[in-house]
Amino acid sequence: MRRWIPVLLFLATVATTLGAGALMAGADPFSDPAALVEGVPFSAALLLILLAHEFSHYIISQRHGVRASLPLFIPAPTLAGTFGAVIRIESPIPDRRSLLEIGIAGPLAGFLVALPVAVAGLKLSPLVVHSAAAAAGSHGGIGIGLGSSLLFALLERLVFGPLPENASLLLHPVAFAAWIGFFVTAINLLPVGQLDGGHVLYALAGHRQEGISRVVVLVLAPLGFLWWGWFLWGGVLLLLGLRHPPVLAEGSPLGLRERVLGVIAASLLVLTLTPAPFTM
Repeated sequence: MRRWIPVLLFLATVATTLGAGALMAGADPFSDPAALVEGVPFSAALLLILLAHEFSHYIISQRHGVRASLPLFIPAPTLAGTFGAVIRIESPIPDRRSLLEIGIAGPLAGFLVALPVAVAGLKLSPLVVHSAAAAAGSHGGIGIGLGSSLLFALLERLVFGPLPENASLLLHPVAFAAWIGFFVTAINLLPVGQLDGGHVLYALAGHRQEGISRVVVLVLAPLGFLWWGWFLWGGVLLLLGLRHPPVLAEGSPLGLRERVLGVIAASLLVLTLTPAPFTM
Protein backbone atom coordinates (compact mmCIF):
# COMPACT_ATOMS: atom_id res chain seq x y z
CA MET A 1 0.00 0.00 0.00
CA ARG A 2 1.27 3.46 -0.86
CA ARG A 3 2.35 5.39 2.23
CA TRP A 4 0.47 8.53 1.27
CA ILE A 5 -2.92 6.81 1.63
CA PRO A 6 -2.78 6.39 5.46
CA VAL A 7 -1.42 9.94 5.78
CA LEU A 8 -4.19 11.39 3.64
CA LEU A 9 -6.88 9.46 5.53
CA PHE A 10 -5.44 10.63 8.85
CA LEU A 11 -5.39 14.28 7.77
CA ALA A 12 -8.99 13.97 6.55
CA THR A 13 -9.95 12.47 9.92
CA VAL A 14 -8.24 15.34 11.72
CA ALA A 15 -10.46 17.71 9.73
CA THR A 16 -13.69 15.80 10.37
CA THR A 17 -13.03 15.33 14.09
CA LEU A 18 -12.14 19.03 14.41
CA GLY A 19 -15.49 19.84 12.81
CA ALA A 20 -17.35 17.46 15.13
CA GLY A 21 -15.57 18.88 18.17
CA ALA A 22 -16.31 22.47 17.13
CA LEU A 23 -20.02 21.69 16.78
CA MET A 24 -20.01 20.11 20.25
CA ALA A 25 -18.42 23.27 21.62
CA GLY A 26 -21.26 25.34 20.13
CA ALA A 27 -19.21 26.83 17.29
CA ASP A 28 -20.19 26.93 13.61
CA PRO A 29 -17.21 25.89 11.48
CA PHE A 30 -19.34 26.02 8.31
CA SER A 31 -19.86 29.78 8.49
CA ASP A 32 -16.55 30.48 10.24
CA PRO A 33 -13.72 28.01 9.41
CA ALA A 34 -11.56 29.62 12.12
CA ALA A 35 -14.00 28.13 14.63
CA LEU A 36 -12.41 24.73 13.95
CA VAL A 37 -9.93 25.60 16.67
CA GLU A 38 -12.78 25.02 19.14
CA GLY A 39 -12.70 21.37 18.12
CA VAL A 40 -9.06 20.81 19.09
CA PRO A 41 -9.70 19.34 22.59
CA PHE A 42 -12.11 16.70 21.29
CA SER A 43 -10.13 15.88 18.17
CA ALA A 44 -6.80 15.61 20.00
CA ALA A 45 -8.23 13.44 22.77
CA LEU A 46 -10.05 11.06 20.41
CA LEU A 47 -7.19 10.71 17.93
CA LEU A 48 -4.72 10.10 20.76
CA ILE A 49 -6.85 7.16 21.95
CA LEU A 50 -7.31 5.74 18.44
CA LEU A 51 -3.63 6.19 17.57
CA ALA A 52 -2.60 4.36 20.75
CA HIS A 53 -4.95 1.50 19.84
CA GLU A 54 -3.90 1.07 16.23
CA PHE A 55 -0.17 1.70 16.59
CA SER A 56 -0.02 -0.84 19.42
CA HIS A 57 -1.40 -3.43 16.99
CA TYR A 58 1.16 -2.28 14.42
CA ILE A 59 4.15 -2.34 16.78
CA ILE A 60 3.33 -5.75 18.28
CA SER A 61 2.74 -7.15 14.79
CA GLN A 62 6.21 -5.98 13.75
CA ARG A 63 7.70 -7.46 16.91
CA HIS A 64 6.29 -10.89 15.99
CA GLY A 65 7.44 -10.65 12.38
CA VAL A 66 3.94 -10.06 11.01
CA ARG A 67 3.58 -7.50 8.22
CA ALA A 68 0.86 -4.96 8.84
CA SER A 69 -0.26 -1.72 7.23
CA LEU A 70 -0.05 1.62 8.94
CA PRO A 71 -3.33 2.62 10.62
CA LEU A 72 -6.06 3.49 8.14
CA PHE A 73 -8.36 6.13 9.64
CA ILE A 74 -11.94 6.42 8.41
CA PRO A 75 -13.23 10.01 8.28
CA ALA A 76 -17.01 10.30 8.39
CA PRO A 77 -19.71 12.96 8.85
CA THR A 78 -20.83 11.46 12.17
CA LEU A 79 -21.20 12.76 15.71
CA ALA A 80 -17.57 11.82 16.36
CA GLY A 81 -16.27 12.71 12.88
CA THR A 82 -14.89 9.22 12.27
CA PHE A 83 -15.72 5.52 12.11
CA GLY A 84 -12.39 4.77 13.81
CA ALA A 85 -9.36 3.14 12.24
CA VAL A 86 -8.07 -0.26 11.21
CA ILE A 87 -4.82 -1.93 10.27
CA ARG A 88 -4.47 -4.67 7.66
CA ILE A 89 -2.56 -7.82 8.58
CA GLU A 90 -0.57 -8.66 5.45
CA SER A 91 1.20 -11.91 6.35
CA PRO A 92 0.32 -15.09 8.29
CA ILE A 93 0.44 -15.01 12.09
CA PRO A 94 2.99 -17.56 13.29
CA ASP A 95 1.40 -18.94 16.49
CA ARG A 96 -1.34 -18.50 19.08
CA ARG A 97 0.82 -16.47 21.44
CA SER A 98 1.56 -13.93 18.72
CA LEU A 99 -2.12 -13.78 17.80
CA LEU A 100 -3.17 -13.14 21.39
CA GLU A 101 -0.59 -10.40 21.94
CA ILE A 102 -1.45 -8.67 18.65
CA GLY A 103 -5.16 -8.90 19.44
CA ILE A 104 -5.07 -7.50 22.96
CA ALA A 105 -2.41 -4.85 22.32
CA GLY A 106 -4.77 -2.33 20.71
CA PRO A 107 -7.68 -2.43 23.18
CA LEU A 108 -5.33 -2.44 26.16
CA ALA A 109 -3.32 0.56 24.92
CA GLY A 110 -6.43 2.48 23.91
CA PHE A 111 -7.98 1.77 27.31
CA LEU A 112 -4.88 2.92 29.21
CA VAL A 113 -4.90 6.21 27.29
CA ALA A 114 -8.68 6.69 27.55
CA LEU A 115 -8.64 6.25 31.35
CA PRO A 116 -6.74 9.46 32.27
CA VAL A 117 -8.46 11.29 29.40
CA ALA A 118 -11.81 10.35 30.96
CA VAL A 119 -10.80 11.65 34.39
CA ALA A 120 -9.51 14.91 32.93
CA GLY A 121 -12.62 15.32 30.78
CA LEU A 122 -14.98 14.65 33.67
CA LYS A 123 -13.20 17.26 35.78
CA LEU A 124 -13.90 19.74 32.97
CA SER A 125 -17.57 18.71 32.74
CA PRO A 126 -20.11 20.93 34.53
CA LEU A 127 -23.19 19.81 36.43
CA VAL A 128 -26.39 21.40 35.20
CA VAL A 129 -29.15 21.83 37.77
CA HIS A 130 -32.70 21.65 36.42
CA SER A 131 -35.91 19.70 36.89
CA ALA A 132 -35.55 16.03 37.71
CA ALA A 133 -37.62 15.12 34.65
CA ALA A 134 -35.30 16.99 32.32
CA ALA A 135 -32.23 15.54 34.01
CA ALA A 136 -33.27 11.91 33.76
CA GLY A 137 -30.83 9.85 31.72
CA SER A 138 -29.07 12.83 30.21
CA HIS A 139 -25.40 13.56 29.69
CA GLY A 140 -26.49 16.70 27.86
CA GLY A 141 -24.60 18.84 25.42
CA ILE A 142 -24.51 16.63 22.33
CA GLY A 143 -28.21 16.24 21.50
CA ILE A 144 -28.59 12.63 22.62
CA GLY A 145 -28.50 10.73 25.87
CA LEU A 146 -25.52 8.52 26.57
CA GLY A 147 -25.54 5.31 28.53
CA SER A 148 -22.69 4.49 30.88
CA SER A 149 -20.48 1.45 31.08
CA LEU A 150 -19.59 0.13 34.53
CA LEU A 151 -16.25 1.90 34.30
CA PHE A 152 -17.58 5.26 33.13
CA ALA A 153 -20.26 5.22 35.83
CA LEU A 154 -17.58 4.46 38.42
CA LEU A 155 -15.39 7.31 37.19
CA GLU A 156 -18.35 9.72 37.34
CA ARG A 157 -18.99 8.61 40.92
CA LEU A 158 -15.35 9.08 41.89
CA VAL A 159 -15.15 12.56 40.36
CA PHE A 160 -18.57 13.93 41.37
CA GLY A 161 -19.94 11.66 44.05
CA PRO A 162 -23.69 10.92 43.95
CA LEU A 163 -25.41 13.33 41.58
CA PRO A 164 -28.37 15.32 42.93
CA GLU A 165 -31.72 14.25 41.51
CA ASN A 166 -32.18 17.68 39.93
CA ALA A 167 -28.81 17.72 38.17
CA SER A 168 -27.32 16.12 35.08
CA LEU A 169 -23.80 15.95 33.76
CA LEU A 170 -22.91 18.04 30.71
CA LEU A 171 -20.03 16.07 29.22
CA HIS A 172 -17.06 18.11 28.09
CA PRO A 173 -15.90 17.10 24.57
CA VAL A 174 -12.76 15.55 26.08
CA ALA A 175 -14.93 13.36 28.33
CA PHE A 176 -17.03 12.39 25.31
CA ALA A 177 -13.85 11.42 23.45
CA ALA A 178 -12.96 9.09 26.34
CA TRP A 179 -16.52 7.69 26.34
CA ILE A 180 -16.07 6.87 22.64
CA GLY A 181 -12.69 5.32 23.45
CA PHE A 182 -14.28 2.96 25.98
CA PHE A 183 -17.09 2.14 23.55
CA VAL A 184 -14.58 1.31 20.81
CA THR A 185 -12.66 -0.87 23.29
CA ALA A 186 -15.79 -2.89 24.07
CA ILE A 187 -16.80 -3.28 20.42
CA ASN A 188 -13.33 -4.49 19.47
CA LEU A 189 -13.16 -6.93 22.38
CA LEU A 190 -16.35 -8.76 21.43
CA PRO A 191 -15.10 -12.36 21.02
CA VAL A 192 -16.32 -12.74 17.46
CA GLY A 193 -14.61 -13.51 14.15
CA GLN A 194 -11.57 -11.37 13.45
CA LEU A 195 -12.30 -8.62 15.95
CA ASP A 196 -9.58 -8.13 18.55
CA GLY A 197 -11.63 -10.20 20.98
CA GLY A 198 -11.95 -12.88 18.31
CA HIS A 199 -8.15 -13.00 18.04
CA VAL A 200 -7.86 -13.44 21.81
CA LEU A 201 -10.59 -16.09 21.90
CA TYR A 202 -9.09 -18.11 19.02
CA ALA A 203 -5.66 -17.99 20.67
CA LEU A 204 -7.15 -19.41 23.87
CA ALA A 205 -9.93 -21.69 22.58
CA GLY A 206 -8.78 -22.74 19.12
CA HIS A 207 -11.51 -24.09 16.86
CA ARG A 208 -14.12 -23.77 19.62
CA GLN A 209 -13.96 -20.04 18.87
CA GLU A 210 -16.55 -20.23 16.08
CA GLY A 211 -19.21 -21.80 18.31
CA ILE A 212 -18.61 -19.25 21.05
CA SER A 213 -18.80 -16.44 18.48
CA ARG A 214 -22.25 -17.70 17.42
CA VAL A 215 -23.44 -17.50 21.01
CA VAL A 216 -22.10 -13.94 21.34
CA VAL A 217 -23.97 -12.81 18.21
CA LEU A 218 -27.16 -14.38 19.58
CA VAL A 219 -26.67 -12.45 22.83
CA LEU A 220 -26.47 -9.22 20.83
CA ALA A 221 -30.04 -9.81 19.57
CA PRO A 222 -31.86 -8.97 22.85
CA LEU A 223 -29.49 -6.04 23.35
CA GLY A 224 -30.91 -4.68 20.10
CA PHE A 225 -34.11 -3.85 21.97
CA LEU A 226 -32.04 -1.49 24.14
CA TRP A 227 -30.22 0.04 21.15
CA TRP A 228 -31.05 -0.76 17.52
CA GLY A 229 -27.38 -0.57 16.60
CA TRP A 230 -26.76 -4.00 18.12
CA PHE A 231 -29.05 -5.53 15.46
CA LEU A 232 -26.99 -3.77 12.79
CA TRP A 233 -23.69 -4.74 14.35
CA GLY A 234 -24.76 -8.37 14.72
CA GLY A 235 -25.68 -8.44 11.02
CA VAL A 236 -22.33 -6.94 10.05
CA LEU A 237 -20.50 -9.57 12.10
CA LEU A 238 -22.45 -12.36 10.39
CA LEU A 239 -21.59 -10.92 6.97
CA LEU A 240 -17.89 -10.63 7.88
CA GLY A 241 -17.87 -14.21 9.11
CA LEU A 242 -17.60 -15.80 12.54
CA ARG A 243 -14.75 -18.20 11.75
CA HIS A 244 -11.20 -17.13 12.57
CA PRO A 245 -8.43 -18.22 10.17
CA PRO A 246 -5.81 -20.56 11.64
CA VAL A 247 -2.32 -19.55 12.67
CA LEU A 248 0.72 -21.32 11.24
CA ALA A 249 1.58 -23.27 14.41
CA GLU A 250 -1.83 -24.39 15.67
CA GLY A 251 -0.38 -26.56 18.43
CA SER A 252 1.80 -23.86 19.96
CA PRO A 253 1.48 -23.93 23.77
CA LEU A 254 0.22 -21.09 25.94
CA GLY A 255 1.39 -20.37 29.45
CA LEU A 256 0.02 -18.63 32.51
CA ARG A 257 0.95 -15.20 31.12
CA GLU A 258 -1.26 -15.69 28.06
CA ARG A 259 -4.17 -16.89 30.18
CA VAL A 260 -3.83 -13.83 32.40
CA LEU A 261 -3.97 -11.66 29.27
CA GLY A 262 -7.18 -13.46 28.34
CA VAL A 263 -8.69 -12.65 31.74
CA ILE A 264 -7.63 -9.01 31.30
CA ALA A 265 -9.34 -8.87 27.89
CA ALA A 266 -12.57 -10.31 29.31
CA SER A 267 -12.44 -7.89 32.25
CA LEU A 268 -11.98 -4.89 29.95
CA LEU A 269 -14.99 -6.00 27.91
CA VAL A 270 -17.19 -6.22 31.02
CA LEU A 271 -15.98 -2.83 32.30
CA THR A 272 -16.40 -0.92 29.04
CA LEU A 273 -19.51 -2.51 27.47
CA THR A 274 -22.50 -0.16 27.37
CA PRO A 275 -25.70 -2.18 26.73
CA ALA A 276 -27.71 0.93 25.76
CA PRO A 277 -25.13 3.44 24.53
CA PHE A 278 -27.41 5.96 22.84
CA THR A 279 -30.91 7.24 23.50
CA MET A 280 -32.67 10.06 21.69
